[in-house]
Amino acid sequence: MEKEMFEEVELLLEDNNEKKLSNYLNNLNISDVEQLIDDFPEHGPRFIEALALNRAVNVFRILDFPTQERIIKKLPGTTIAGLINGLPPDDRTALFSELHGDAVKTLILHLPPNDRKEALSLLGYEEDSVGRLMTPDYITVKQDWDVTKVLSHIRRYGKNSETIDVLYVIDDKGVLVDDIRIREILLVKPETKVSALMDSRLIALNVKDPQQEAINVFRMNNRVALPVTDDDNIMLGIVTVDDILWIANEEYTEDIQKIGGTEALDEPYLDINLFRLVKKRVGWLVILFLGEMLTATAMGFFEHSIAKAVVLALFIPLIISSGGNSGSQASTLIIQAMALGEVTVRDWWRVMRRELLSGLLLGLTLGVIGFMRIYIWTMFSPIYGPHWALVGLTVGAALVGVVLWGSLAGSMLPLALKKLGADPATSSAPFVATLVDVTGLIIYFSIAVMIMKGTLL
Repeated sequence: MEKEMFEEVELLLEDNNEKKLSNYLNNLNISDVEQLIDDFPEHGPRFIEALALNRAVNVFRILDFPTQERIIKKLPGTTIAGLINGLPPDDRTALFSELHGDAVKTLILHLPPNDRKEALSLLGYEEDSVGRLMTPDYITVKQDWDVTKVLSHIRRYGKNSETIDVLYVIDDKGVLVDDIRIREILLVKPETKVSALMDSRLIALNVKDPQQEAINVFRMNNRVALPVTDDDNIMLGIVTVDDILWIANEEYTEDIQKIGGTEALDEPYLDINLFRLVKKRVGWLVILFLGEMLTATAMGFFEHSIAKAVVLALFIPLIISSGGNSGSQASTLIIQAMALGEVTVRDWWRVMRRELLSGLLLGLTLGVIGFMRIYIWTMFSPIYGPHWALVGLTVGAALVGVVLWGSLAGSMLPLALKKLGADPATSSAPFVATLVDVTGLIIYFSIAVMIMKGTLL
């Protein structure tokens, strides 16, 4: 189907028949048109112009920002005005927040006075706050209304609402009292009062809440929308699940990029400028490189020990990689658990206890394997010399210590960064691995000195 669609659009573009192209695009699913814009990026503006305005708005709102920006630059003013006016307030705010100031000023001029005031109000909230996500298009009702009046109110104002799945009960001052699902209205007698349907199990977001917190609230509650209030509980708007899913995807993408040891790209990989891509990656690489230099310093400190027992050098990659791997595992697990709201900074002691036990068990497992490897190899080769048992014991004990330390460091760093107000994802796997590399060498050679003193050392 996708191949047929691709070929059909190719023919229509070659024929240069705008009417046929318009008819074809208007009969496709919104997601199919988005796919075509990805397949034919140079024709994106042409596709948007060919669509009916309502469909053009629905396609435009699901495009990623770089594509939206690229299309806007090539559209005529009348089409831009239609798109901007047609976008829901939350999507419009998301677009404006990404654009440069001059572009925003120009686009805002396309809005009627009331929408312009609304857009500027939404842009006044912090960039990563719930206020940037909310839309002021929703349905409110009063406690003393009956179902007949509520349904009449929905028929009159529901068309302009983001969703009518949920109705919000407010008092005369605009204070949010409760929310009611539409099915509860539809399943009772017409004379039933709104107050009789209220259950006081209200869940609301504060306009200043971080978007990450909103993601967690939606995750824990089965809601398609949540109301947004100010500090006085005055209702300001709603946040819908489609916006939350979009933000959650962005947060996930950023965290994955940071865990990989780079800054968040903020753009699709193939769209970002090469020099910006290098700039995003080089900072962490330099920091990690300088950190790895300490490995050479640590080895220099134990230079005489290595010279006396060269066999110890054979196991350096094994030791430091095992510690780095365990640290990377722990940091990834904790970052994910924090993102899902399963772990908070207050749980640091519970996390530490678990990692002490798991790190010890993991270290013992690898330590036994390391010792057995040396024991078995000795049957076929004299490479480890007459003191192979001491070498095996050193490697086994070092693996226990390094893996235990890696698990503790990897689990505690994200929590420490969160406590300091930093992004836990910046305690990325490469950063933890570098830290454990340096300290792992110190642990390894310190254990070697204790075990082998008087024999090989």
